[in-house]
Order: sequence, then C-alpha cells, then structure tokens
Amino acid sequence: MRAMNDSRFGYPHERILVGLLSIATGVLLIYLAIMGPLVLGSIVYKTAATAIYQIMGQDLVNLALLSILAIGSGIALILEKGIARFLILSTPLYLIYYVLSYTVGLEWSSARYAGNSEKYTWHFLFIMVASVITLLYALSIFPKTFKPAFQKKTLAVYSVLFTLFLTLFALMWLKEIREVISAGTTRSYGEIPTAFWLIRYFDLGFTIPLGFLSVYLLWTRPEGTAAVQFLFYGFFTTMIVAVNSMGLTMLVKRDPEFRMADMAVFLGLGLIVFTGFIYMLKNYGIIRKGKPKQAVA
Repeated sequence: MRAMNDSRFGYPHERILVGLLSIATGVLLIYLAIMGPLVLGSIVYKTAATAIYQIMGQDLVNLALLSILAIGSGIALILEKGIARFLILSTPLYLIYYVLSYTVGLEWSSARYAGNSEKYTWHFLFIMVASVITLLYALSIFPKTFKPAFQKKTLAVYSVLFTLFLTLFALMWLKEIREVISAGTTRSYGEIPTAFWLIRYFDLGFTIPLGFLSVYLLWTRPEGTAAVQFLFYGFFTTMIVAVNSMGLTMLVKRDPEFRMADMAVFLGLGLIVFTGFIYMLKNYGIIRKGKPKQAVA
C-alpha cells in the first residue's frame, strides 16, 4: 500500500529520514567540536592561529546552540510537532557555510601549516549532504499561507536600519578586497588567503544579497515569501551568533588581527537581526502576545 502524504509534513518516510539526519547531524556537531581545538585538540586544521581562534568560537556555538537546534528539530519532526516546520529551516544554510569554511577554506597548499582534518572528511561530507536534503525538505513543508500585518512606518524603519548595516557589512569586505587588488595584501590576507576569499565571496555573493532580497520581498510579496524570510533569518541569526563568538574568542586570545570596529559592526548587525526576527515572527502571526500560534498549512 502506498504511504499517504501528510499535507503538513509530506510522506512519512521523508519526515522520519530528515528527522534522523538532523539528529545525526547534531551528534556529529558535538563530536567535531569536542575533537577540535576548543576541547581535545585532536583535529588539527591546516590554517593560521587567527583562523584557529575563529574555529574555536564557532565550535562553541555549534556545541551550545546548533547541535541543540539540529537534535531538537529532528525529534520534533519525527513526533510531528508543528514547530518542527520552522525549526528545521533554521540550520541548513549555516551548516553548509560551516562545512565549506572548515574544509575548502583551509590553507591546503601552504607549507607553513600542518593539519589532519582530512581524516574527518566523511563527517563533514555527511553534514553537507544532510543539510542539502534537509533544506529542500524544509522548504517543501514550510507553511504556505500567512496573513502578515506589517505596518508601513515600522517596516520602513526596519528596512532602513537593516539596509544600512548590510551596506556597512558589505563596505567593510569591499574595502579589504580593494586593498588586496591595489597593494597585493591586507589584514590577515598573507596568512589565510583561501579563507579570506571564501568568506568574502560567500558573504558578498550570497549572504548580503539574500538580506537585501528579503527586505525587497517584504515590500513586494510579503504573503507568499515567508519561507524566504525564515530561511534568511534562520541562517543569519545562527551565523551572527557564531561570528560574534569568533570575535570574542579572538579578543580573549589577544589575537593581533582582532579589530574592535569590526566587532562593533557585527554586534550592531546582531542586534538588528534579532530585533528583526522578533518583528518578523509577530507580524507573520507566529507569536502573539508571547504565545506561539499554530502553524497553518
């Protein structure tokens, strides 16, 4: 007999598979964080000390936040809890970025550094594949019908502030790229050129454009693009926590590459992102008067 399709969660085998993948991903995040430089130091990443400090900061977030989100959303999905349709969308983009930065972003061709993280290729590859599957599934089951209640005045304030900080973020990276083009180097470029380009290309080519697109869609298609908004906020809220954790770790470790001006931008962006996320939840009716609303089909 053919399995019946649940309008909220798709086919049962899809729900169970993605739930198990999410739980396994959370367990792997805990394992990799413990094995990495944050705790045991068994995983040695082939990169400079400044990047190691950033890895430690991100591992801390993976251990304390992302693993919990992944495991919790997986369990909620298997149990067919309505909140799973939102939680499951909060991690895939972050995890794809995480895998790329911990693998492709290392200085593999440099003779200055040593490492053994290639031994954990299958762990990272599992997280990447699981994240892609989870992303596609999460978009397919996300509630389709919302009645947003955005007011033009408050939406205008939000849009201006968010656009301003996204622009500052972009200008910060563009300034460093211009320095590399004109002078051949910039801060930390000589130590981690691969990571430098990976982060700039990903942020300038994906993260920042996605942020601008989310603002545009709030004005033009607020009813039909809720999934894009939550996809963006799932990625940006988790990523901004990780970025600030990286910066604080660099500060604690007294990394000479740490810049307070950069930290201020990311802290400001984090404040706007979390305020915007709450604003989004309220105006899409997901939370009202502090109580979650039942997700619609």
